[in-house]
Amino acid sequence: MSVTIKIDHALKKFGENTVIQDLSLSVREGEFFTLLGSSGCGKTTLLRMIAGFNTIEGGDFYFNEKRINDMPPHKRKIGMVFQNYAIFPHMDTFGNVAFGLKEQHVKEPELSRRVNEILDTVQISELRDRMPKNMSGGQQQRIALARAIVIEPDVLLMDEPLSNLDAKLRVEMRTAIKRIQNACKITTIYVTHDQEEALAISDRIAVMKKGEIQQVGTPMEIYQHPSNLFVATFIGQSSLLDATAVRSAGETAVKLFDGSVMRIPGMREDVPEEEVLKLCVRPNEFRFDSAGIEATVFERVFFGDAIRYTLTLNNGQNIEMKQDIHLPMAQVGEAVHVAFNVDVVNVFRASDEVSVMKDVIHA
Repeated sequence: MSVTIKIDHALKKFGENTVIQDLSLSVREGEFFTLLGSSGCGKTTLLRMIAGFNTIEGGDFYFNEKRINDMPPHKRKIGMVFQNYAIFPHMDTFGNVAFGLKEQHVKEPELSRRVNEILDTVQISELRDRMPKNMSGGQQQRIALARAIVIEPDVLLMDEPLSNLDAKLRVEMRTAIKRIQNACKITTIYVTHDQEEALAISDRIAVMKKGEIQQVGTPMEIYQHPSNLFVATFIGQSSLLDATAVRSAGETAVKLFDGSVMRIPGMREDVPEEEVLKLCVRPNEFRFDSAGIEATVFERVFFGDAIRYTLTLNNGQNIEMKQDIHLPMAQVGEAVHVAFNVDVVNVFRASDEVSVMKDVIHA
C-alpha cells in the first residue's frame, strides 16, 4: 500500500546551524518524486527526517493522515536504498533479499515466493545463490532495491543510489528503477544531484538550494518554465544575455545589449519599462542567422550527433550553441551572426532573479 507524504513547515538544525527552515512539501500516492540539488543543499537531511534517522526540530510530517514525527523508523513501513548498497557480504542474494521478511516473521513458503517474485522483477533471478563479492555494482544495486521493495513498504526512499556506478550502467539502472517503481506503485522519494537523472525518471522534481525548495514541477515544467534564474541555470546548460524592458508598438519587449529589440511572446505584459532583465537561452535554442547578434567562433567540439560551439559576442561574453551535425559548420575564428528562438527563451528580473514569464509555477 502506498501513501501520500505531507511535510508542513519542517525545521532542521545541527547545533546552531539551520539546515532546513520552514519547508513544506506534498508527495502524491504512488509518485516518483525527486529531491534535486547540489551537495549540502539539505536533500539527504530531509530524506533522513522522513525516514526517522534525523530528529525534527520543527514542523509536522505525515504519511496519509498519520503524523510520524515521533514514530520510530522501524514502524514507518519504509524501504531504504543507500548510496553504498549496504548489503550483507556474508549472505547470498536470496539471504540478503529475505532478511527483511525474516525480521517481519514471514514464514515459508510465503517467504520464498515473495523473494523469488521480486528477484524476477529486478531481473536477477539467476543470481539467487551468488555472493555479493562475485557481482558487479549494478547487480549489487539490484539486490539493494529488491531488499527494500520485498517488504512491501508504504514508502521507498533512495539516497543517491547510482552515484557509485559508471556512466553507462547509471543509465541502465535508472531505467530499471523507474520500470520497477511503476510496476510496484510505491510512493518513492529519490535524492540526486544529477539533473539528467532527475529529468529522466521523475514524475515530479523539487529543486533545492540551501535548505529551501526553489520550484516543484514535472521534468518538462522545470526545464521549460524555470521559476527563477537558479533553477534555469542548474537544470541543463544556459547562456545569459543582458537586456532591458522597453515598449515597442504599444507592447512590452526587450532590448538586448547590442540595441536590438524583440518581443518575447511568453513574457508578462506588466514588466515595467527599463526593468533590467536576464534572458536565459539554452544551447540548442541558438542558430546561425545573418540578421542576428555578431559573434566569433571561439571553439568547436564534435559530439557525435551534434557540434557544440563556444561563441564570443561583441561585448566579450561567451555563449554556448549546439547544432545538428548535418547543418553547415562554422570554422574557429570565423565571424558569424546568431539568433535564438524567442518562443522558448526564459526571462528573469536581474534584481531578484525571479521569472517574468506567464504561467510559471513558483514554489
